[in-house]
Amino acid sequence: MERGTGVLCHISSLPGKYGIGGLGREAYRFAKLLKKSGVDAWQVLPLCQTGYGDSPYQSVSSRSGNPYFLDLEALKAEGLLKGKELKALAKKYKKSTAADYGALYEERYATLRTAFSRFHFDGEEFLAFIESGTQEEYALFMTAKSVTGRSFPDWEEKLKRHEPETVAELKEKHHEEYLFWQFLQFEFYRQWKKLKEYCNGLGLKIIGDLPLYVARDSADVWANPELFLLDERRDPEKVAGVPPDFFSDSGQLWGNPVYDWAANEREHFAHWLSRIRYALELYDLVRLDHFRGFDRYFEIPAHAETAREGSWREGPKDKLFDRLSLAEKQRIIAEDLGVSDENVRALLERTGFPGMKVLLFAFDGNPENPFLPHKYGENCVCYTGTHDNDTVAGYVKSLSSEEFILLRSRVAAELKEMGLSEPLGENPQTFARAFLAMALRSKAKLAVFPIQDVLGLDNSCRMNYPGSREGNWRFRLSGLPSAALGRLKKMIKKYRR
Repeated sequence: MERGTGVLCHISSLPGKYGIGGLGREAYRFAKLLKKSGVDAWQVLPLCQTGYGDSPYQSVSSRSGNPYFLDLEALKAEGLLKGKELKALAKKYKKSTAADYGALYEERYATLRTAFSRFHFDGEEFLAFIESGTQEEYALFMTAKSVTGRSFPDWEEKLKRHEPETVAELKEKHHEEYLFWQFLQFEFYRQWKKLKEYCNGLGLKIIGDLPLYVARDSADVWANPELFLLDERRDPEKVAGVPPDFFSDSGQLWGNPVYDWAANEREHFAHWLSRIRYALELYDLVRLDHFRGFDRYFEIPAHAETAREGSWREGPKDKLFDRLSLAEKQRIIAEDLGVSDENVRALLERTGFPGMKVLLFAFDGNPENPFLPHKYGENCVCYTGTHDNDTVAGYVKSLSSEEFILLRSRVAAELKEMGLSEPLGENPQTFARAFLAMALRSKAKLAVFPIQDVLGLDNSCRMNYPGSREGNWRFRLSGLPSAALGRLKKMIKKYRR
């Protein structure tokens, strides 16, 4: 990984006419603008199809692509949608300023079914895609959800248990529905491949995100129940989360089934290695979410109401990562935030993965705080913040007068320590700029900025509130941030990154 600068902006956050960002014209223009601004990497959140709650970390399939992101203009160019249909959709979303998941759920699949009704699914390329088996379990799973109208835990017993005869009958009886879900993934990955090739042609790398856990209501759990701690009814015995921490006083109860790591080891971690290598095909670099869970993970009784009742268990540690090649390891970033200890740090060192440093965690007054940017070594990735916490300006605005004065003195001291002369005024946006400067000047291999911090936006534009089920993942740009990225370009040049 070479020294450089990145911007974090999920596909859903791009501007556009159809209710959510997508893989069309705006994505190409955004990529071009990033490169023009001296940015080396574009980071996105998981691309997978979201389920209940709209979180990209709770997907129906870890291998899926989100159909909401499909470029409808490209489908029109294929003859699958008509101009008048797109015009009506654009009118529907004309006043939409955020990702409108409620409207999308009601409209988008109907629109895509219209496109599918005009698609010739006996084409060579499509048949080869199906034959590859890449999306077989996803297509079967979504077919079952569609025809039953229920989530996987509520299916009839034989289907729930993935019995071969029942699954084969489902595929035969509802073959057109099965082909519809294959069609969505065929179009998604064809469009994504084209966009990635364009970015790489510009010299722009794509950083993707691989969640540690999968959703209970997912093709992953349905097709591989033996790899998770489930009871005889395929219900989780334990679920994932984290104990009380910086993000939440009661911890986070994610609800995902936890892995049976002993069963995974008996299969030589084939499922996990497949997930990692699939992600490495999609992206240039991969951020492993919740890395500490590979050392020890926090499991919570399935009936618990909060994460306070959980306990720590041993993860696979080096046994999984030792099976990756050196070239594969060199393309991984570890999200090593949250509760950490010597064992996690030792595992990180043994793998050689760069960890994450977040500037919003740096200014608690502790002179030994490892997030202080003047302390960074090279083998890390520095972020002003992540999708899970305040924007810089939002954090500053939330402070009391006394807290603000204390933060300003601490940030000023760090700027002086680093030989920087960025002014700190009363405006929270000056802090956002100062944070960018500290990250750029640091020794970190990569300095990555959420687009909200590049723009100096407050918490009304925050992406996610951990522990909250409403109002998340909705942020969208109103237009391409040309002026803000122009200012970033000057800073990148100034600090020689």
